[in-house]
Amino acid sequence: MLQRTIALFRALRLALHIGYGLLMAVIYPRLSTAMRRTILQHWSADLLNIFNVKLDAPSFDGMQSGLIVSNHISWLDVFVLNSTVPMRFVAKSEVRRWPAIGWLCARAQTLFIERGNARAAARINARLGESMQQGESLAVFPEGTSTDGAQVAHFHAFLLQPAIDAGVPLHPIAIRYQDESGARSTAAAYFDDISFGASMWTLLNTPKLHVRLMPTPSLHAADFERRELARRAHESISAALQQAESHKLHIALTHPQHSDTNLLPSTT
Repeated sequence: MLQRTIALFRALRLALHIGYGLLMAVIYPRLSTAMRRTILQHWSADLLNIFNVKLDAPSFDGMQSGLIVSNHISWLDVFVLNSTVPMRFVAKSEVRRWPAIGWLCARAQTLFIERGNARAAARINARLGESMQQGESLAVFPEGTSTDGAQVAHFHAFLLQPAIDAGVPLHPIAIRYQDESGARSTAAAYFDDISFGASMWTLLNTPKLHVRLMPTPSLHAADFERRELARRAHESISAALQQAESHKLHIALTHPQHSDTNLLPSTT
């Protein structure tokens, strides 16, 4: 009963926060770049706070502009990343149709790709290259879809071509959602036939969630052919996630008094 009351209170806060976001989105494109970045970062951080999602991430202040790539688990990923380094995203066209959030993403200058439309993808790639050459940071989820986070799906190499053309760094970052014990959590996962509303309600009912951002060494994109670049980025992110999973397993085995055996990493 108490958790349901908390969830409803969070839902009210979320509605007010989205309402504020919709109002700000009207004037957002007219603001200076610095002001847009500040608003986007603060709004994203406040959204995480509403869901009681605690962020564990290093400082990204020294990160050069370029293309950020990450594994994709949840619609929340965009806001997790934007709470650290405000950036423009490349997203599948379906995101535009998400209630309220889709419109906010569009107003935040997200670039939408229609899957299977090679001509549209080429246009987006050209715009990405131009933006990065001008010093802008952009982000893409090269899996092209979201998963439960257990494994990293295949990376679509064509999404990385703009970084090669622009001669900018590629920054692979691993995202991992976990509970308070450090075990991988699927509470934020938005995949398969889970509806957007069901995903949001699950988050509202989750007492507390942690999300880790694990940056891996940057790659100079121009040094690689795009398939090799995709392979290396995939390996870097997979290795970071595996290391986090192995660390949790080690703690569970060596300090069982601090870890419920039911929280051991899933083998499925």
